[in-house]
Amino acid sequence: MSFTYNPKKKKRARTHGFLKRQQTSTGKAVIKRRRAKGRKKLSV
Repeated sequence: MSFTYNPKKKKRARTHGFLKRQQTSTGKAVIKRRRAKGRKKLSV
């Protein structure tokens, strides 16, 4: 049996990270929403 979740920090950051969010308009909206909500962590 193989495990389906094999975490990789670099891959995670590059896919869901702050810089990736800033590249798209919807990503910017995500950051804005999370700021408005008062999240401690905005992205990965």
